Amino acid sequence: MQFTVSNNVLLKHLQSVQGAIQSNAVLPILENFLFQIENNTLTVSTTDLSTSMTTALQVEATADGSITIPAKILTDTLKSLPEQGITIDFDETTSAIILTALNAEYSFKGEEANDYPKIPTVEGGESILLSAKILSDAINTTLFAVSTEELRPAMTGVYFEIEADKINFVATDAHKLVLHTHTTTIDPSATGTFIFPRKALDLLGKALSGFSGMVTLQYNKSNVFISFDDTSLVCRLIDQKYPNYVAVIPTEVSHTMNINRTDFLRSLKRISIFSNKLTSQVRLKIENDVLTMVGEDIDYAQKAHETLTCEFEDGPFEIGFNAKFLIEMLENLSSSLIKFNFSTPTRPGLMYPSETETDTSTLMLVMPVMLNN
Repeated sequence: MQFTVSNNVLLKHLQSVQGAIQSNAVLPILENFLFQIENNTLTVSTTDLSTSMTTALQVEATADGSITIPAKILTDTLKSLPEQGITIDFDETTSAIILTALNAEYSFKGEEANDYPKIPTVEGGESILLSAKILSDAINTTLFAVSTEELRPAMTGVYFEIEADKINFVATDAHKLVLHTHTTTIDPSATGTFIFPRKALDLLGKALSGFSGMVTLQYNKSNVFISFDDTSLVCRLIDQKYPNYVAVIPTEVSHTMNINRTDFLRSLKRISIFSNKLTSQVRLKIENDVLTMVGEDIDYAQKAHETLTCEFEDGPFEIGFNAKFLIEMLENLSSSLIKFNFSTPTRPGLMYPSETETDTSTLMLVMPVMLNN
């Protein structure tokens, strides 16, 4: 059978789901796209057995059918072609594939669709409807704080805490923590918690780029299913108990600093150049509405300090942080001004954006480091 489609349209859809393909997969067929045609609708699926993505587009087909096609050779070919209509012929019996373009023909081989793992569906569980913006903002705000240490599997994903009037999105790697909250009205019966794996959430964030509609989120004890527009994603949840993040957030604040986010960020980036490469320690001294930042590496006899104006309640105060963590946090906030709360030099610091939307709030926590005297 054969079908005809614009090469650019097909390539765009393939790229939207290609992230779920794992290179050097244990099963070679997982390096393929699964093509399924029914009633002139082409459904393209990919999976790494933990995360699966699917997209659909309209084509002109001579019949229904299915096959798997090697992802790399197909996408590389489509990228190299100028915009035009193409025809793909495939034989379900022999898995032979012929791609015909203007004055050109390319032949390669796929594999039978029956050998491709079944794409899971979410059965039972709960379902809620969210705007793409809410989900995108949550992903962009929290993903950087997710742990990459496989020895702590619970921290390798974002914790979704769905309540009747709000959703908490939490990420931590034990050094920093982000709590992003969106206040919304949710069906009380659809409450629950789950840990969304980092890779799948990253793929979802990229797929949501440019989409402004509504997203359906379904979940049960083992899987979460996201669907929007012509794309869907299903992934296996992390079956672990998430740490009690509330217990590490200080409830008492002794000092508050308000400062320009961009100025603070740029200064930290310069100071970190001179900090110890292992600890990235930066010393913050705050007194009389002046912040002094010091970074040094005694082993290499290098040191730097800068001062910035700020608003500071109570003082003087001195505390140390890993500059890399502060930089990451500031880069993932969009507010022009930030508020930085402190209790003691040995307790976590809390960073907030000064300007937020009425239905969202963001808290970022960072652990201090022991200052070298």
